[in-house]
This record gives sequence, structure tokens and C-alpha cells, in this order.
Amino acid sequence: MIRIYVKKQSNFPVDAPKLKKKLRNFLTKKGIVSETILFVSLVGEDKIRDLGWRYLKDTNIHNVLTFSEADVEKFVYPDTVIRLGEIVVCYPKAFEEAKKEGRLIEEKVYELAEHGVKHLLGEEHN
Repeated sequence: MIRIYVKKQSNFPVDAPKLKKKLRNFLTKKGIVSETILFVSLVGEDKIRDLGWRYLKDTNIHNVLTFSEADVEKFVYPDTVIRLGEIVVCYPKAFEEAKKEGRLIEEKVYELAEHGVKHLLGEEHN
């Protein structure tokens, strides 16, 4: 079972069940079929800037950041659950990019979350 938890820092109008379903399907297509946990957070500009400074030492407003469980958690769990980590999407930045691209915000949020999953699975930029 793939469990995906979506947290919203504010009342951002994103259909969390739809986002979970799309990400679950994407993970399955990538071969993830065992017990897996993934967190997705939708945050504002202040929070993404804070995370960027804390972990990357820059003050840019990133559209998405990823934190693998291995990067932040040093505890070894006595089970076989795959804990991928957390994807943090900056909703205002995603909104701005979607508007420039003439796309729906939900499509952009999903694209950024999928991009984050790829990073958590070890895929790098071309």
C-alpha cells in the first residue's frame, strides 16, 4: 500500500485526494508496489525561503524542494516500509508559473510533485 499524506500550510485550493491518486499511480508505474510512505507539503513563499536557507544556504524562492527520509531521519525502522521523504511545493510560485504557462494550477502542482518524486527515487536533471 502506498500512503501519501498531503499537508497544506494555508487553505490552498488543491484537490488533495486527486493529487494523492495521481502520485500513487506514478509511483506504481515506477515500480513501487510495496509498503511506501510519502509526504507532500504545500507551503507559502516564507516557508520555502526558510527551508532553502536552512538546507541550501540560499534565499531563492524554489518551486519545489525534496527531502529524502535518509537525509533527515537517522533512525532505522524495524520494518520493510519504504519512507521516501517529503516533497515541498511552493503554492504561490506554482501559481505564478502556471499562469505564465497558461496551465491549471492543479496541473502545475502535480508536475512539481512528480518532479519531486523523481528526485526521491534517485533521478537527476538531464
